[in-house]
Order: sequence, then C-alpha cells, then structure tokens
Amino acid sequence: MTFANEPVLVKGFRKMVRTLEFDIAEMALTTYLTAKEHGVGFTALPIFLVRDFHHGATQVRREDSTRSVADLAGGRIGINRGYTVTTGVWGRVALAAAGLDLDSVTWVCTGDEHVSSYSRPANVIAAPEGAVLEKMLLAGELDAVVGASLTHPDVVPLIARPDDVAADVLRQRGVFPINHLVVVRDEILSQHPDLAPMLFKDFTESKRRYVERLRCTPDDSRQDQILSRVMEITGADPLPYGLESNRATLNDLIDNAMAQRIIRTRPALESIFAAGTLELQG
Repeated sequence: MTFANEPVLVKGFRKMVRTLEFDIAEMALTTYLTAKEHGVGFTALPIFLVRDFHHGATQVRREDSTRSVADLAGGRIGINRGYTVTTGVWGRVALAAAGLDLDSVTWVCTGDEHVSSYSRPANVIAAPEGAVLEKMLLAGELDAVVGASLTHPDVVPLIARPDDVAADVLRQRGVFPINHLVVVRDEILSQHPDLAPMLFKDFTESKRRYVERLRCTPDDSRQDQILSRVMEITGADPLPYGLESNRATLNDLIDNAMAQRIIRTRPALESIFAAGTLELQG
C-alpha cells in the first residue's frame, strides 16, 4: 500500500473529487455530499476523522463586536475558499440559529468549488482576484468573515464565548459537528466487498488508542481540549464511528446543506455510506 501525504489537505480533496486520484482518501463532509449528488464515483464510510465546534468561525472587527448576529442582514460576509467548504457550512448553521436570514447576505468567496459542476446560489459571489479576507474585513469591505481563522488583534469572534454556546448545542440536541470522513472509490469497493468493514475495524482500533490516551494524558492542542470537553459532557467516546450514533449530527448537517442550497435533493442517510458498514459501531 502506498500512502500519499497532502500537506495542503484541501488540494487532496480536489484531486479526489476531480480525478479520483486515490483509492482511499480523507474527504470534507459537505464536499462529499456535493460530489455524491453530482455523480462522482466514490462512497463514504462512517469513519469521522475530524470534528470541531464552529460557533467561533464567524469573525468581525473588534469595533463591531457589540452587533447582534441579526445585524449582519443585508451585509457582505467573506468565506474562506468555496461556498461548500464544511467549516463555512457549519459556521452559517450557527449564524442561522442565532437569527440571521442567510439569504439576506451576500457571501463573498475567495476560491472556487471542488465540485466544478456545482452552481452557487445567486447571493454567492467571487471575491476580486488576489483578495485577502483580513484586509477586506479591516478595510470595511466586508462585515464579517467565516472560516478564515484570523489572528489579527482587531478581529474577534462575533458570537461571544463560542465554544460554550457550541457545548450547549451538544447538551441540548446531541449535535457535535463532523468535518471530515473517509471515502473509497466505488470501483475498489466493488472489487473488494470486504474492504469497507476491514477499514472500519482498523480505523476504529486506531481511534480507540487515541481516545485512551486522551482520557489519560490530553495535551493542550485545541483538538484535545474540545474532545476532552465533549467527553466530559457526554460521558462517552467523543469520536464515535458508525451511522446510528451520529444520526442527529448527520441529519442536522444535511438539513442545513439543503437550506443553504449546497445540495438540491435530500439523500437518505443509508444511501451515502458503503454497504457492509451501516450496522457497524465503533
């Protein structure tokens, strides 16, 4: 087996979506849903590699931090890369839940979409060539940005105590956002029907070792801090694999992908995961 390391992971997503570059690959969740709707020949396994809280994804100038989320109606909000990027989708979920009519905003993207056949909604436009979100925000050309992770001292999260708000969503609704999963080329799945369950088993064992370390000696990375908090709230594995234990989060993401016009037709959850994995839990 040959492993390919993509230092810029989103470039790996694009290679898989556009040319099926790999047999097995990590993939952003909403990129996968979009690609699946557009007929790209790979299928996901319910192995969820990356999760995070995203209420802090929307940032504004410090001088505008007292504005409410609803005050962004009619404004321009920058998006890091494309409209279908998963962090941006979850960030907009948080904004909608806080009272913003997403259709009232002009969304300004700094990149194109991985799925080239996807058509953006009418209120989504491209930023000028070479535009930098931080400069546009600080110059007042944008009212906010989503998914840019800016570190400028004059830029702050719009939603106060964002991780606390996200933790409340987890307590109340059982939703812990999923960002990335694993996909396999359909041709490979057809040739090797035992591959999907085998991969699920191997990934589950690797994850089990990580969670055991997390319980004993978490480090100070954001990932460990968030997952330790999730484990404290739920009293369970913070990275569950399998369809059933992630049904609430997946349904929430699909509902919002429909509302944001990322996908046009709502798929059945069972249809987006490989045969042989639907009953697996890990």
